[in-house]
Amino acid sequence: MISFPVGPTVVRADIPALCADLAGLLRGRGPGVVTCDVGGVVRPDVVTVEALARLGLTARRHGWRLVVSGGDPGLWRLVALLGLTGVLGRVP
Repeated sequence: MISFPVGPTVVRADIPALCADLAGLLRGRGPGVVTCDVGGVVRPDVVTVEALARLGLTARRHGWRLVVSGGDPGLWRLVALLGLTGVLGRVP
């Protein structure tokens, strides 16, 4: 398992670099689970959810599954509102 922290803030311009960093960590490794820690995110918003969704796609492209740990209830309400609850796995 690999841990990949995100935060404390995420802006749309950060997303390509986050995905590239994750791809670099996963490249050449066998499949597994990436835990994306969002416990340090200060103000979750739609951009945060977009970043998580794109990180999930990056992980899947490399044969990995992304699960999200941490995050306040506001983040999870946004995830549900955007219909991504089934896409973003959550660590209890």
